[in-house]
Amino acid sequence: MLFSAKAEYACVAMLELAARHNDPRPARLADIADKHGIPPRFLVQILLDLKRAGLVASTRGAAGGYALARLPEEISMHDVLNVVDPTDQHARPDDPLHPTQYVNNIRTVWEKIVETQREILQDTTLAALLERSHGLQYVI
Repeated sequence: MLFSAKAEYACVAMLELAARHNDPRPARLADIADKHGIPPRFLVQILLDLKRAGLVASTRGAAGGYALARLPEEISMHDVLNVVDPTDQHARPDDPLHPTQYVNNIRTVWEKIVETQREILQDTTLAALLERSHGLQYVI
């Protein structure tokens, strides 16, 4: 399964919030959008979805913005993607006809791929991704 732009933007925004987790000031939507090239109108919808799911908290007002609602170690990529790009949308309905053995074999492979993907996403936290990112940052 390939991921949508919405899913990628959500993951980038969550990583940005995770990077700022120890900062007492919430991150402004405009700052996240500008830094990562995410359309602000699209980002606000993503953050609202994540807020409804309990992954993000928001603060209103001039000094307001967004922050993680839980620790980066407690939020997996699966948690984020399940909100913005639910797996059940990609499930293929059973064929009402009698599928051939070839079709059954192919579907078995697809199921293994989806299960492996789910396991990797569940095991990958925001904190783990941030840790990997620190080694990749450099100044030009």
